[in-house]
Amino acid sequence: MKFDVELVGKIGSMALIDKQDNMIDYTRVARLSRELRPGYIWVSSGATEIGRLDYIMRAGKELPDTEEAKADYAAQGQAILMQTYRQYVDSKYSVRQILVEHHHFNDPVKSGVIRDLLLRCRRQNAIPIINYNDAVSQSENRRMEISALSKSQAVVHECIDNDETASLVACLVKAETLLILTSVDGIYADPHDPSTLIEEIAGKDAHELVENIEYYKSCCEGASRKGANGAKAKLEYVKEAAAQGTRVLIANAKYSIRAILSGEVKCTRICIR
Repeated sequence: MKFDVELVGKIGSMALIDKQDNMIDYTRVARLSRELRPGYIWVSSGATEIGRLDYIMRAGKELPDTEEAKADYAAQGQAILMQTYRQYVDSKYSVRQILVEHHHFNDPVKSGVIRDLLLRCRRQNAIPIINYNDAVSQSENRRMEISALSKSQAVVHECIDNDETASLVACLVKAETLLILTSVDGIYADPHDPSTLIEEIAGKDAHELVENIEYYKSCCEGASRKGANGAKAKLEYVKEAAAQGTRVLIANAKYSIRAILSGEVKCTRICIR
């Protein structure tokens, strides 16, 4: 198939945070940012956690654990996240923030607008940075909207996880590669046993590939950290992109994009042979 975009990449919140110092891992962000170029679309989690840490640093305490606090943290963190990417992305490239919500992918007209916007970025020497718009998306309203949509649509996208968002974007723009960066080396049959890394899931066609993804979903249990959706969710989210012919790589954010794409480091590769 013909691909319109080279790469859709996504990095998770925990892969962006220096756990020891409770702040952005600036070394990692700088390294990855310097590899971004037109033809790449970057989906970045982290705004809410970065905003929370920044608020604690300035106020000396956390906000009460409410939906409103998450929105406040996200609004604070978005500014820092984009400032950081702009600081380290090559100055000859433009950087554009694109905030999305679930209804953008459940409406063909809105998804078409986003697709056109993303494809213009390459022609205009720009790198789009995508994140879910947590600052204005309240979970109760989102659940009501998703429930209403499910009555009239066979497939409804929720997008509360940026793994899903990245996969939907990869489908939307027909990406050659979908790269999911995490804090571990890929998908494990047992998240607590590094020797169980699943290095390849493949099939001779889309049907066989989806069958094999489903098989490995049944083998995967648990998550690598509290609150994570785990391996099963990642495999479910990337299934549609892989079935359309996009090569999916789930890898550790400690490695460079170049090293992952070239096969120099271990990761989980999902593709049609």
